[in-house]
Amino acid sequence: MPIIVATVLPKPEDRAAVREALLAAAPAVHQEKGCHLYAMHENDEKFVVIESWESLEDMGVHAAGPAFTAMSAALEGKLTAPLDVVVLSALPAGDPAKGALPA
Repeated sequence: MPIIVATVLPKPEDRAAVREALLAAAPAVHQEKGCHLYAMHENDEKFVVIESWESLEDMGVHAAGPAFTAMSAALEGKLTAPLDVVVLSALPAGDPAKGALPA
């Protein structure tokens, strides 16, 4: 089950618009096939989205789907760098309930 960490770096003047674009996409993404987790986090400089998908195929469908496409269009010109998307595999350790994201 792939885990994705996507970092979004908004231009300071576009931070509110970037935040709204991310929030607007979440309900549709949560309904997509294979989505186990699509959770957004923020600080003053960036947004980080942590995702968990049933399969790489489901993640690929998401990346080509309408929610991601609309979000990408809304982010156009508002970021200081391209989306930084990292695909990871879980490396469980220690307490099983605390050492990996839930499936």
